[in-house]
Amino acid sequence: MQIDVKATNDLFTQAVKSAVKSAKTQAQSRAIRASNELRNSALRVLRGHRTGKVYRLPYTTKGVYRASAPGEAPAVRSGALRISWGARAIGQADGEVIASIHTDVKYAPWLQDGTDRIAPRPFEEPIIDDAKPKVMAIFGEPYLNK
Repeated sequence: MQIDVKATNDLFTQAVKSAVKSAKTQAQSRAIRASNELRNSALRVLRGHRTGKVYRLPYTTKGVYRASAPGEAPAVRSGALRISWGARAIGQADGEVIASIHTDVKYAPWLQDGTDRIAPRPFEEPIIDDAKPKVMAIFGEPYLNK
């Protein structure tokens, strides 16, 4: 035996659709927050003092800077790599969200992976390691609590 009340089913369906929409909106919002945290982490990792060789700044007579040693994150000379990071949050139709950062600086892969003349100056893993606890906390917050 089954008893259906149409109004209750419609209300239930609307409530479920509303909850799913709210969860997707919250996930997208969290992806934006997480990508901003990744960018902040990139700014933290790509600053500070390095232990490499001291060079004269090009086209100056007195300016110098200290390069990064192999294995350290790249040193800041012009600041172009450091300020070039852009945050990106992508929402998929199935509800999956992707938080990422990107840079268009052409020498970023050369620093990250090294070349035949330059030892790697990895920065990708340190950025991820620095941001991971905060990103996990952002996505670990309860959903549908609003």
